Amino acid sequence: MPRPTDKKELLNLSEVNFNKLLDFINELPDAIKNKTYQNDELNDRDKTVSDVICHLHEWHLMMEHWYKIGMSGKKPAIPAADVTWQTLPVLNHRIYEKYKGTELKDAIKLFKKSHKKIMDIIEKHNDDELFTKKKYEWTGTTSLGSYLISATSSHYDWGLKTIKPLKKLIK
Repeated sequence: MPRPTDKKELLNLSEVNFNKLLDFINELPDAIKNKTYQNDELNDRDKTVSDVICHLHEWHLMMEHWYKIGMSGKKPAIPAADVTWQTLPVLNHRIYEKYKGTELKDAIKLFKKSHKKIMDIIEKHNDDELFTKKKYEWTGTTSLGSYLISATSSHYDWGLKTIKPLKKLIK
């Protein structure tokens, strides 16, 4: 599906991809979805389905934090105070370490809660506010919508692609 270009598409694709991801997880046998993987069955960082879900959750929290700071007129440290987009693996590894060992049911609760908060942010804005580049100083040369797409629909798609190979392990 193409990248959303308006609020309605953003809300829809975010919900569609959110539900696809959770439905896929729900369909996995417990032995597969709760297993700790030793190699790169998921990716070179995450070892459980919970790790992937917690990663998505934490990016929601970061997005919410950037939004609050940015909309207050200040410039948030994006992605983090001591991390650049070039050193993003450092931040993602910190996320992994922060949530390592989280039970999947708890990860899903966190993910659902933070997803709702991001959807509420999207709901507050109109198409112009979401999709006009440089509308807000804190988003730089891009749009608020672009940040929200990255934190929702496209990131959920990444999560699904990451765990989809586990389906091959079902016997």
